[in-house]
Amino acid sequence: MRDFKVSIIQDELDWQDAEANRERYTRHIESLQDEDTDLIVLPEMFSTGFCMQPENLSETMEGSTVSWMREQAARSAAAITGSIILEEDGHYKNRMIWARPDGSMAYYDKRHLFRYGDEHIHYTAGNERIVVELHGWRLALFVCYDLRFPVWSRNRDDYDVAVYVANWPGARQYAWDTLLRARAIENQVYVVGVNRIGSDGIGNDFFGGSAVLDCLGQPVVDCRDKLMNATTTLSREEQEAFRQHFPARMDSDSFVIQS
Repeated sequence: MRDFKVSIIQDELDWQDAEANRERYTRHIESLQDEDTDLIVLPEMFSTGFCMQPENLSETMEGSTVSWMREQAARSAAAITGSIILEEDGHYKNRMIWARPDGSMAYYDKRHLFRYGDEHIHYTAGNERIVVELHGWRLALFVCYDLRFPVWSRNRDDYDVAVYVANWPGARQYAWDTLLRARAIENQVYVVGVNRIGSDGIGNDFFGGSAVLDCLGQPVVDCRDKLMNATTTLSREEQEAFRQHFPARMDSDSFVIQS
């Protein structure tokens, strides 16, 4: 299994303006063309900001933002992921799209809806954990509040990388930083976490903290609170060497997740 490159993009978001946000991230993606990256990660609800008006802002799988993701994946020859507000069969989902360069897609609907922000009132939760494959690597997809729930994130030897996309406010920045490291350490995997910066339309400030962490919880890349994109290489050899040397996963508890 070869190593692969992942690129994370940390920027502000234009509040409830999908076209402006698509233009913003197009510029970022174009700037990554010389990186020969395999995966580009965008934040949660990157087209709108974290909004509780899905009836006014939702799109469909045939809509402009999903089409844009497919186009950008094809143009950059990289998988692209991030979540958007999706309407399907009369239900609104916080859906993390996985767009592949060949035009095919997968998706994950956020399992844990953010009760403190009334997300559970406006959106329908998903009930299926999704693991996708990229060049032989298995990547588990998660959205923001999922990070607080270690059982849902538990590696049962079914993934090599956990990817979290978020709109995580600065008021709880310490929790974001700490939990990303905890998920990496306890699951002995790389963790990719992408958050936003700036302010939203309802008074929340965001301090970023987007990062790529190794299986020891050590930062390979740390954006802190800066507007930036960053690319790094994940090493299968290094991760497997540590997991073989320190096989904590072999002593983990067995359990079944109830829907």
